[in-house]
Amino acid sequence: MNSIVADLHSASTSELVDAAAAIAAELAQRPAPDSGAACMELAEELATAADRVELALAGMIAVVDRTGEMKRWGLASTQAWLRCRMGMREGRAKERIVLARQLPRLEQVTARLAAGQLSYGYAATIADAVQRLGDEDCASAEDILLTAAGEGLSAGKVARLGTKIHDLVAERNGEDKPPDDVVRGYERSWVTVSRSLDGGCYVKGWLNPEDTAILDGTLAPLAKPAGTDDRRDLGERTAAALSSVLAGGHKASRVTVIANLDTLSGGDTPGWLRDGTPIPAAQVRRIALTAGISPLILGPDHEPLYLGHAVRIASAGQRRVLETLYDTCAVQGCETPGLLCEVDHVEGWALGNSPTDIDKLALCCGWHNRWKHTHPDQMHIFKNDAGRYVYRALPPDARFERGRPAIRSDHATSWAA
Repeated sequence: MNSIVADLHSASTSELVDAAAAIAAELAQRPAPDSGAACMELAEELATAADRVELALAGMIAVVDRTGEMKRWGLASTQAWLRCRMGMREGRAKERIVLARQLPRLEQVTARLAAGQLSYGYAATIADAVQRLGDEDCASAEDILLTAAGEGLSAGKVARLGTKIHDLVAERNGEDKPPDDVVRGYERSWVTVSRSLDGGCYVKGWLNPEDTAILDGTLAPLAKPAGTDDRRDLGERTAAALSSVLAGGHKASRVTVIANLDTLSGGDTPGWLRDGTPIPAAQVRRIALTAGISPLILGPDHEPLYLGHAVRIASAGQRRVLETLYDTCAVQGCETPGLLCEVDHVEGWALGNSPTDIDKLALCCGWHNRWKHTHPDQMHIFKNDAGRYVYRALPPDARFERGRPAIRSDHATSWAA
């Protein structure tokens, strides 16, 4: 076991972080005690320590957010940094960013969190509640919310109290309008979609009379029972009708199936959808019998996909192929959908190196496309096993020879200094 010797008061922040990391690594390998009472006591003490670590982390996030350091590393935002390099889920990243930005205005919250007298959950809830308030109202709200937390109200109830405070402040300032959902409901149609953890989604909205008539005229005929044996209720039939309309109804919806030539000629290699879902070889061949097939060398109507240096802007056929290959931006960790990305010349059109040919193009979001152009020595580019270009943003101190991107055909993730 490694020993740690440090003067806590004179040690630098870096030394303290190293010590905390070493202790955490050792603690993670220790089995929990057999005593339930001991575990309960230790867990509460450890949770308090973790809350204090969250305070230190928030301070560091605030500096990165304020200085924009993450952009030097090829990351478009603080949230992208937390998500890509720390593996945080989007909600968790947003929560920490709000806390980091609001703590300078929350002196009492900061002091109590540092002293172990307030949990991270309450601190994050209060920070979220005051982010839309002015400084004076923020101070008053902080007193009220801390009092509520001290009286034993749950974090959820403190959050609802924060919402009530915001509504009262808005009413006092003459902003006595109803919530946004209600306003939208009475002014114009609106729909919101929120994802669930299992890949589904919840749909909420309001339609004006005109749009309601369109909805009824479209879905009502399709939502009727399919027969006496149809046991679905109206909600289930309406959902099925909506899915049918979204898919094109009686019209054939466009589905892209990617397959090797060997599969189409009788091989056993499965095909796959754009999201990676495998399709058995036999089913691929059945689909191909009635589908329009666009090879990657020639697009629909034999549109050429190799345009050389004569044309700079990619054609519609080239873009369709690229959207099939790239679900998201080519930069590792960037989740911008390929449909919203720009066509990028891998080796740079301005340099005269990259023709407008399908094997020299990739999809890249607008932010990373500009970053790649201004930081060519910080972008490592290689091809993976699927034949797609992968862009990897390098730390600011990593440089390639000749000051230009390194293009590799393998899938190695290391690079030469």
